[in-house]
Amino acid sequence: MRVSEVSVYSLSCPIEPKQVRPFYGGFRRLHKRDFILAVVETADGAVGYAPSGASSSVMREYFEDASHDSFADLLETRIADAIIGEEIDAPGDITTTIQNLDLPTKLESEAISVFDVAYHDLWGKRVGEPVYELLADRDVQPEPLDMYASAGMYMDPEGYAEQASVIAVRGFDAYKYRPAGPPEEDIETVRRIRERVGDEMEIMIDAHTWWKLGERSYDFQQVERLFNEIEAYDPYWIEEPVQPADYDAYERLAAATDVPLAGGESEESPSGLKRLSETGVDYLQGDVRHHCGFTGCWELIEACADDGSITFVPHNFGTHLGLVANAHLITASPESPLLEYPLFGSDVAGMYPFPLAEDVLLTDLDIADGQLRLPDRPGLGVEVDESVIEDYPHVDGPWTEFVYE
Repeated sequence: MRVSEVSVYSLSCPIEPKQVRPFYGGFRRLHKRDFILAVVETADGAVGYAPSGASSSVMREYFEDASHDSFADLLETRIADAIIGEEIDAPGDITTTIQNLDLPTKLESEAISVFDVAYHDLWGKRVGEPVYELLADRDVQPEPLDMYASAGMYMDPEGYAEQASVIAVRGFDAYKYRPAGPPEEDIETVRRIRERVGDEMEIMIDAHTWWKLGERSYDFQQVERLFNEIEAYDPYWIEEPVQPADYDAYERLAAATDVPLAGGESEESPSGLKRLSETGVDYLQGDVRHHCGFTGCWELIEACADDGSITFVPHNFGTHLGLVANAHLITASPESPLLEYPLFGSDVAGMYPFPLAEDVLLTDLDIADGQLRLPDRPGLGVEVDESVIEDYPHVDGPWTEFVYE
């Protein structure tokens, strides 16, 4: 196929009312959620879509005073200029073209992701097959995908327990939350959740806050002690308990505890994920929006399957377009384990309002009882609502801020 036009839109969804979430040693402000929508058109008039989630910290490696808007400009200019007019016969052609631009590693991985996902959407539409069949290279009879509810951000222990119980009533049998410290409260939180939901619900702990507490960040001994205390409550996994790329700490934790380890969303590239997989983690969390698209993540899924001791469970913390993309990846997977489903909204179950997450699609997703039934139409199988381009104009500034006291 020959790409004729690339349009990239940087969108923002203000979080209203503004959120201030206290944590051990400070508080976190939540201003908005940003989203990049890429629209890629071919010479024969076909249109493919892709989401992106490049963070401002990534873009500051390349831009001064970076924003999502800057990344959208990069995609629409320098990268689009290199791709438009070229004959793209395989996803590898996109990878090679972007690699030749000599971008920083993570920015390169993010950019490849955008065009790789759009390419697969176009390819599927051209041949009349869903993306999951293109990846698996076989006829796939998709089963409903089990999803775990991803919510719980910086609350008191009772707040997490109440949220988990509400989510369980909605049919989810797994709940992930983000503790806010201090260590004693982290232990009390998981105790209360387990007491409230019993043994019928899996508990995942996204522990990235433990190394984002400024001067109060936990050292390795504190993390190891928490693992030992929390093990009694049978967590499904503890995610990102130490800083990304601290592979030595991951290896030491894997050797010191039987609690399953998860991580990977913060890795810069598929090669970083591969390195993390060698540390003893049990769950590898790549994301088609970040790690070279379907092509990069599919290689990791195959490597995990060959290894036999690691399960690939994608990170997914954005809009329904990103949810669908990662759902195709897992549907094609030989294991098809779990899919992360972030719960947004103003009610007890939601983290915060983010209506753009659903508004980006005209297609109503079939979600019920903690499961997603993926559409079987060609490509990504969903219709994008381009009216969000006008409805959610870009807003400058960071989406979130950590303030330390």
